[in-house]
Amino acid sequence: MKIAVVGATGLVGTVMLKVLEERNFPLTELIPVASEKSVGKEISFKGKKYAVVNMDTAIAMKPDIALFSAGGSTSLQEAPRFAEAGTTVIDNSSAWRMDPDKKLVVPEVNADVLTKADKIIANPNCSTIQMVVALKPLHDKYKIRRVVVSTYQSVTGTGVKAVDQLMDERNGVKDGPKAYAYEIDLNVIPHIDVFQDNGYTKEEMKMILETNKIMGDDSIRVTATTVRIPVMGGHSESVNIEFENDFDLAEVRNILEESEGIIVVDDIANLQYPMPKDAHEKDEVFVGRIRRDESQPKTLNMWIVADNLRKGAATNAVQIAEYLVKNDLI
Repeated sequence: MKIAVVGATGLVGTVMLKVLEERNFPLTELIPVASEKSVGKEISFKGKKYAVVNMDTAIAMKPDIALFSAGGSTSLQEAPRFAEAGTTVIDNSSAWRMDPDKKLVVPEVNADVLTKADKIIANPNCSTIQMVVALKPLHDKYKIRRVVVSTYQSVTGTGVKAVDQLMDERNGVKDGPKAYAYEIDLNVIPHIDVFQDNGYTKEEMKMILETNKIMGDDSIRVTATTVRIPVMGGHSESVNIEFENDFDLAEVRNILEESEGIIVVDDIANLQYPMPKDAHEKDEVFVGRIRRDESQPKTLNMWIVADNLRKGAATNAVQIAEYLVKNDLI
């Protein structure tokens, strides 16, 4: 089982390697891939050193699976080349997510759509992933009509440059690299990705469109406001869900507690609720502040937190790979 990690030296690529090692993924050969400037650098994996190679070398080595986290333009150019060589690509960029011919997969939600014919599989947006993990079991029981979500997203979702900007501002460094148009420390920026003609940002539209595709139900109405906040460790979301059928709160908690990949942290008497620092370096989706919306019927409020670099990116991709191997779809 040959596994290529494309973008192995980047923020998400580094976490992919860590997750592959932690979960003891059954690979026999690792192929770290990066841009030409990184070729020859060594990365460590399970106590061994591996030299970074370029795209052409990696394709010639015919990996079984390639985990991509190298940006949309790179994926559009290189993923088809890997696929033509027989490799199954799991791509973390937005390049293929809304392609009608490509599957958009969160294993706990819709892994059953995958087949051997799927050679390029899209990994959803980080904010969408954690939300649909919590929505799916409730949709199956009560049928969701509408979702209103506001996000509180970690600077790690932007990348190393954003983390550097936050820490520079916190340490009084004035002339460091800038990932945002405004200061992020002691601030909140209601703007993630580029604005669209309808006034929403691209990140907000990703959440809207991807939710419908992953859930396999275009009747679910979604509206989103995505916000960057000065934290690390994970993304948080305030989610308001209107159902077609009424629910019992105890049953809702029970459904979530018994669902794969979810940990319920909801004990307000002891001030227990999910926070980014608690989700940091965890693979699960944490759900709390579960309560009825008293302003209208059949409507629920929840607070959802997950590590955006792990379940929101690297872990989800590795879980897709695990499903492919387990079900002999490679």
